[in-house]
Amino acid sequence: MAEEQKKQRYGRGAHSCQLCGRKQGLVRRYHINFCRQCFREWAPRLGFKKMN
Repeated sequence: MAEEQKKQRYGRGAHSCQLCGRKQGLVRRYHINFCRQCFREWAPRLGFKKMN
């Protein structure tokens, strides 16, 4: 039986950015799943405002 590559279900490697595929610096709150770099680009379009 050939070994199949399993998709990781938990841990840091289980989630990745929906846009670029990066696994570090993820914003997972509210199930956004964007890395912080992509989130900065898309936040205004998603309705987030920068707080001072």
